[in-house]
Amino acid sequence: MTKLTITAKGQVTLKQELLRHLGVGPGEKVEADQLSDGRIIVRAAAQDGSIDDFIGCLSQRDGPKLTIEKINEIAARGWAKRK
Repeated sequence: MTKLTITAKGQVTLKQELLRHLGVGPGEKVEADQLSDGRIIVRAAAQDGSIDDFIGCLSQRDGPKLTIEKINEIAARGWAKRK
């Protein structure tokens, strides 16, 4: 079990191993549900992107050229709704 420390602001930082387990990274969101027995369930939030969002990210004229690996990453994260 991983122990986390609560800050003076009442915040908790999830350790990298937990974030990897959830499959989330910087800028992504997690959801937390309160259970009646005092426990909390944390999971990766469902992505709500659309095909238009996906296509729009590829059509940036002044942006960097995307590799096939980067395109696949974007597709998995935004269009396929990463779990």
